[in-house]
Amino acid sequence: MASTMKTTVRPWGNSQGIRISKELLNLLGIAINEEVELSIENNRLIISKPVQRKTLEEYARPYGGQLGPYSEFDFGEGIGIGRWLDESD
Repeated sequence: MASTMKTTVRPWGNSQGIRISKELLNLLGIAINEEVELSIENNRLIISKPVQRKTLEEYARPYGGQLGPYSEFDFGEGIGIGRWLDESD
């Protein structure tokens, strides 16, 4: 799947930009206006799709959307130092 393309760095407002062919974007599965990640490895510019991380809400969705405990849990009377701490209240 090795594909190459020559392009020129051009001014774009106060920055610089390059044009990427539609064919290369399609090979990478990148859509127009989609966010990409740029990195440099071995003096090469790497353009890739960013790693999509789940939000807390997405992790909680299989559990009814609950992000915290449903209610307080009673562990019973304190034992040992826990009992001493309960009596000091």
